[in-house]
Amino acid sequence: MIIYNVTCNLHPRMAEEWLAWMKEEHIPEVMQSGCFTECKILKLLTEAEDNDGVNYAIQYTAWVVTISTGTSSHPPYKPKQKRNMAMMY
Repeated sequence: MIIYNVTCNLHPRMAEEWLAWMKEEHIPEVMQSGCFTECKILKLLTEAEDNDGVNYAIQYTAWVVTISTGTSSHPPYKPKQKRNMAMMY
């Protein structure tokens, strides 16, 4: 099993909108790729002085049949999804 973790730090004013977008659009698109079997959204609690944002970790679970498949470590949906997120946030 592999867990692909993406951690995001958001300005508090945009956190609610971002979370709704992740749940309604981004994560469903990623899950449709077939690369992952499960997704978890975790809100991170931090007490770092230099961090006044809202932090989330998105964890996608993939079951690996074999390590030597020769496939890229980056799932095929990543470029499109990364562009979409960069345009919005």
